[in-house]
Amino acid sequence: VLGLRAGPPLKSKKSGLRTAHHEPTRKRLVLHVDLNNTILVSDAVTCQGTLAALDYFLTTVTWGKKNKHGTWEWLSDSPSLLPPCSEAVSYYSQFGRIPGFTSGAGRRFRKVLDEHLDLLCWPDGADRDLSVKGEDGRLYHWILPSFFQLLRDLSQEGREFAILFRTFGTDLPRVLKAVSRALDGAHPLFPDLPQLKLSVAVTPGKIRCSKKGIVLNRAEERVSSRDGERGLYEYFSSVQGLGGFQDHFDWWAANSFSIRGGKPMWVDPFDKHVQHIFIDDNIRQNDEDTIVNPKVFLDPGGSDTRIACTAELYDIALIQTDLLQAISDPSYFTQRVHICLENYEKNVQQGAT
Repeated sequence: VLGLRAGPPLKSKKSGLRTAHHEPTRKRLVLHVDLNNTILVSDAVTCQGTLAALDYFLTTVTWGKKNKHGTWEWLSDSPSLLPPCSEAVSYYSQFGRIPGFTSGAGRRFRKVLDEHLDLLCWPDGADRDLSVKGEDGRLYHWILPSFFQLLRDLSQEGREFAILFRTFGTDLPRVLKAVSRALDGAHPLFPDLPQLKLSVAVTPGKIRCSKKGIVLNRAEERVSSRDGERGLYEYFSSVQGLGGFQDHFDWWAANSFSIRGGKPMWVDPFDKHVQHIFIDDNIRQNDEDTIVNPKVFLDPGGSDTRIACTAELYDIALIQTDLLQAISDPSYFTQRVHICLENYEKNVQQGAT
């Protein structure tokens, strides 16, 4: 489970964020949600099924180091998002993608894999959109139940919210279709979802980045940062229901998979009405190896932004998905969102002092 970590206050040099007399209002929530290894345990781009995807995830959350003889030594017997000590590196960072990790070098983690596969088992007959057949022939949830629980929980709280799927991959059209069917009542574990009356925009959009700026397209909609970044923030802040965008993988790769080429996200600490949170398993507190590019507005209503380091917004506006927890705890996403809401409010209040 992630530890709480609040970074420096989100404030500009010119202005605090709130007067002492301001009563916080319940903000509208816009959640930007990754797909692979966040709410899906599979990956169409790498052709990984449920077993391979979970096996791969374990390489990113298991830690060791090479000793003076060049031999790998494990520094932890249990997976964790964050390294157990400063000298630890993940198995993936050291060796890259290694198929069959838990059958070889990572066999000590095989029990973790098997336990979580059992938790992922689909409870009913095959569903063309919501279940998936694993490499072992068993049926698994394609979309994690904890995601649908999040929708249910936020609705029951009476919170106004929107969900934007943000992925580099190709699964988005299928995910939008599957979620739409679930919201129509097709999910055996969540037959009450139609009562939430959530709409799904089934046409995926695209976000493309270049040195000239950022352009967003979806159906007839087009917004560009050339008209100022405020317009993109206002677009994302006004979306309704559920929808999604394919982000620009080639731009991330061209920027060495660093924060500079990550999925863009705008944070306005002066906005008393809307709050944005990004959920992605590749969010890391190493800005040379992270997937979201958070841009924080400097002034109320202004267009100038700065790139915030990941550590500053970790568990405030950025959630690094713990896939194992997201599988094992139905309320995982709800809890993480609540932690961000609390930390964000504290952080903004600090900025006013």
